[in-house]
Amino acid sequence: MPAANPSSFIQTHTELLDCPLVPEIKLHLASEIVPIWQLTEEELSEKGVPPPFWAFAWAGGQALARYILDHPNWVRGKSVLDFAAGSGIVAIAAAKAGAASVLAADIDPFAAAACTLNGAANGVHLDATDTDLLNTDDQSWDVILAGDICYEQPLAQQVEDWLHAHANKGTAVLIGDPGRTYLPKQNLSKLVSYAVKTTRELEDMDVRNTTVWQLTARD
Repeated sequence: MPAANPSSFIQTHTELLDCPLVPEIKLHLASEIVPIWQLTEEELSEKGVPPPFWAFAWAGGQALARYILDHPNWVRGKSVLDFAAGSGIVAIAAAKAGAASVLAADIDPFAAAACTLNGAANGVHLDATDTDLLNTDDQSWDVILAGDICYEQPLAQQVEDWLHAHANKGTAVLIGDPGRTYLPKQNLSKLVSYAVKTTRELEDMDVRNTTVWQLTARD
């Protein structure tokens, strides 16, 4: 269990800010005033805090949230999973777009807490969990949304196989990705692209071209 209280840490070390591509949504984010990114991994570890990926509005999540808000029929009246939710921006967009139920899942307990806080800040209800869904009994949702999940190699294939298993059962699987190395190379159908403003603290450029894909069933 983390030494720091997740909700208290988040409220102390973030500001409630708009997202560049999705100004309808406010998130508890790191900023120049409360610069979490300047803490080293050792300093975070001493506080009992994993790397705070939840404290940033990543390009893939912003693109997917924008798409869902502009195309609510994907989620309206449906059960939705925001997989590897981070800040919960995609889960919040799904709730705003009329999803019947929304689960924000991230194995980091601080991310799960951030999702709950951010949902409340935006006046929507969502459930949050830090359960590792890749290693639980099979569950089903009408829609799985996954923003910026393809940046790390070790779990990439496991995640891809898990998402394909759901797509093969008829679940709609949408991925928001700004050109990460481990994006699946097959069974992708492009839906839209956005130019997403980012920061040099996160990326190697100020704007990332980010695409929303539908993961289709494997033959």
